[in-house]
Amino acid sequence: MRVVQGLLGLLLVMALCLRMALAAEARLDVRITPANAALKANIEAYVGSLGERDEAALRRMRRTTEEQARKAAQALGYYQARIRSRVRDEQPPTLRLNVTPGEPARLRNVTVRVEGPAARLKSFRIPGGDALKPGAQLNHGAYEDAKRLIQNQASRFGFFSGQFTRQQLRVDPAAGVADIELVYVSGPRSTLGKVQFSGDYPFDDELLQRMVPFKDGTPYDSELIADLNQSLQSSGYFDGVRVDAAPSQSNKSNADVIPVNVHLQVRKPRTMGLGLGFSTDVGPRARATWTRHWVNPQGHSLGWEAELSAPRQNIGAWYEVPLDPPLTDKLRFTSGYQYEDLVDTESKLLTLGGEWHHKLDSGWQRVVSLNWQREEYKLGDDSGLSSFLMPGIGYSILQADNKIDPSHGYRLQFEVKGAKQGLLADADVAHVNAMAKGLTSFWGGQRLLGRIQLGGIATSDYSSIPPSLRFFAGGDQSVRGYDYQTLSPKNSDGDRIGGRYMVAGSVEYQYPIAERWRLAAFVDQGNAFNSLDFPSIKTGVGIGVRWISPVGPLRLDLADGLDEDGGIRIHFSMGPEL
Repeated sequence: MRVVQGLLGLLLVMALCLRMALAAEARLDVRITPANAALKANIEAYVGSLGERDEAALRRMRRTTEEQARKAAQALGYYQARIRSRVRDEQPPTLRLNVTPGEPARLRNVTVRVEGPAARLKSFRIPGGDALKPGAQLNHGAYEDAKRLIQNQASRFGFFSGQFTRQQLRVDPAAGVADIELVYVSGPRSTLGKVQFSGDYPFDDELLQRMVPFKDGTPYDSELIADLNQSLQSSGYFDGVRVDAAPSQSNKSNADVIPVNVHLQVRKPRTMGLGLGFSTDVGPRARATWTRHWVNPQGHSLGWEAELSAPRQNIGAWYEVPLDPPLTDKLRFTSGYQYEDLVDTESKLLTLGGEWHHKLDSGWQRVVSLNWQREEYKLGDDSGLSSFLMPGIGYSILQADNKIDPSHGYRLQFEVKGAKQGLLADADVAHVNAMAKGLTSFWGGQRLLGRIQLGGIATSDYSSIPPSLRFFAGGDQSVRGYDYQTLSPKNSDGDRIGGRYMVAGSVEYQYPIAERWRLAAFVDQGNAFNSLDFPSIKTGVGIGVRWISPVGPLRLDLADGLDEDGGIRIHFSMGPEL
């Protein structure tokens, strides 16, 4: 009985193995003579998987596979290809295709033309390039791409009644030539109608209309519809935005006007955030924020934020009034209190102010400000109390191909503010800050990042200038290899008291070692000083590692300050590189 059971088990195993062998996926083996990687890949893609077929099944499908390979060859212009097939009894069974391409057909006459109003639109691109020039090798994909490009542009720019009056690809295989004729008549261009909003929202329609990036009657452009969607999403007022601007919704009596209907789903009016962080400048820190995203139908908003670390504690409140356009232009009123105890400086700072934010047509963001500050401070053994009412103006611009982890881009910032003694100010002062950052990438994802910062003060009474207006250098974002704000002029007791001027710069090279990891090497230089005559520039060098998190790069650096104030230091920070 046991012998019978053993034989039955052995037969069962052999049957399973036979079934697995029969079920193995057959293999396609394409051989091109002479070698042609593009043709080989096109045939393999066109034929696709052979599935779980045995030798007999492959023999039955030989002619079908040959025909598929022939069509794949013709798509690349090889109309005289010779194709032979054979089935090999292997494991898995193999269908081999031997292909001799022959001479490809070449383009003889090429006509690609757009007629109608689209032909006068500068941004409507006529397909061209080397693949559509007489003498080029025929490629059906280039022909189809040209048709698709015209149709996509017509759809983008609102030529919804346009059509091809001629679309022909004629091939003479014997002569080895082909002719292309594409003539597209665009018809009239549609325009965008008035934007209509729907949904349960608490805002005035006047505020919503200010977010629309086009006027009623503007020529149709799907990019404007995308901009409208992005504008509403970025406002911070809504959880859901649906924009409908389909040609099918147009009025039959005025078919060239496309209505724009927007359905809005408002977000919760209040949010609160709590977070923990760490940097080697200030150590562990906690942060809390509270925001009321709107307080009235005009879209005004308010909030407060607080930060707590060992050397610095602050709390501030703000109130914003959206202007036109609301996403870039606003009035912002602020107040805040900060206590700071760093190095040889202790400061208690109270601020009140207002800012007008406006984005210029050139892309620059301009901020006009008026701020009053009262600061009680100690600089070493010296103490003081100062008040300043300071109007100011600043400009900034950021150009980058990605907000979180750009590969190319730059940031420029400049700010000047001042005060006049007797006008709620203890001294005449002009305060200037400037910064430039640049990033470029080259072969293999290698990157080069540069930064320079400049600052200066002109005043009638430097002793009245509080720590918040003086310049210090050193730290994660300044000169690595030196502790935070330790690069500064000193008084007779050796206390760091800040300087009239500051310069800091950095050059960093990054090399990718994995998808989200990079190694870095850098040189930083800079200092704060009181005289422009031969200032003492400090140097730090080091290496580091970068991990690209979903919220931006995390940076861990080991730096060596080469001067007597420096030393081996670890720096940890996070945030965008531009």
